[in-house]
Amino acid sequence: QVQLVESGGGLVQAGDSLRLSCKASGRTLTIYSKAWFRQAPGKGREFVAGITRRGGATHYADSVKGRFTISTDNANNTQYLQMNTLKPEDTAVYYCAADPSPILYTHVERYRYWGQGTQVTISS
Repeated sequence: QVQLVESGGGLVQAGDSLRLSCKASGRTLTIYSKAWFRQAPGKGREFVAGITRRGGATHYADSVKGRFTISTDNANNTQYLQMNTLKPEDTAVYYCAADPSPILYTHVERYRYWGQGTQVTISS
């Protein structure tokens, strides 16, 4: 089993930046793909960004491309999401996810492990 704990959410103004962190514990060597999803009120959970274990491949949703950057620090079992130029429409609960599959998927059901979520609120 793998446990994921997010941190770094908060309330900021449009145009500001935030960095989310996700610390993994347990059988972390079994993880090969990592991702961030988000869920806004009344909407489904959507893919934001993903990265392979060694950081060789990344993928971003079109809505965040050029503004968000996903990274991984395997020595510390932590993944990050650097979010710049934030917009009110980025407001959501952000979840980190991980899976033993080496393939980067964008679908919620493809990820076995999930964090509890961290709230990000962007005021206009």
